[in-house]
Amino acid sequence: MFIQRFLHSTGRYVELMGRTFRKPESWRMFGKQYLKEMAQLGTDSIGIVLLISFFIGAVICIQIKLNIQSAWMPLWVSGYVTREIMLLEFSSSIMCLILSGKVGSNIASELGTMRTTQQIDALEIMGVNSASFLILPKILGLVTMIPLLVIFSTVSGVIGAYATAWVGHIITATDLTAGMQHDFVPWFFWMGAIKSLFFAFIIASVSSFFGYTVEGGSIDVGKASTNAVVSSSMLILFSDLFLTNILS
Repeated sequence: MFIQRFLHSTGRYVELMGRTFRKPESWRMFGKQYLKEMAQLGTDSIGIVLLISFFIGAVICIQIKLNIQSAWMPLWVSGYVTREIMLLEFSSSIMCLILSGKVGSNIASELGTMRTTQQIDALEIMGVNSASFLILPKILGLVTMIPLLVIFSTVSGVIGAYATAWVGHIITATDLTAGMQHDFVPWFFWMGAIKSLFFAFIIASVSSFFGYTVEGGSIDVGKASTNAVVSSSMLILFSDLFLTNILS
């Protein structure tokens, strides 16, 4: 039964994506929707990304300094580990998991409400490809903004580590800087950015699928939002394992 439901949902998802990635009826309207989604899904998330990343960077630096570093390790280890964690996993994978809860539920509830109030049906009656009109700008908008959010997250995490050095006196700024600069591999930054593009597509497309295919009333919209967050989070974790193995 589970396999049958999974295959059925996968088929509907592929069919919906086929309708989504078609030429828009009006490029002018598409451009407006695209800019709107960039602001709604990306720009509005900058605050929470900066806040969470700042404190995570600070906490990582403190934990490494107090619980792992010893007399046998160089003083710059805390800065080195903080940089690697922010670049390799947190700013791309973990941050996208957090955004799947904020952005994914927003997308699913918006489209689900439009479905239950028959706004999507009205678009179909007018001859508009509702999937392309509503979903494609969301996917492209989030894919465009996610790499910028990854950069903001990494920078904010580093600033949080320096705030720990300056305010908490856990580690000197000189040692922290030495760790940040030690054996830096630029590819790690690009690897996180590449992974975030796939995660952005997963968040936007899966959440849109659950919202677009809602059947029922307001209660079902809430269930669709929950299913969208859970499904996109699981897919992000699986794809993170797969992409890390390929890109490393």
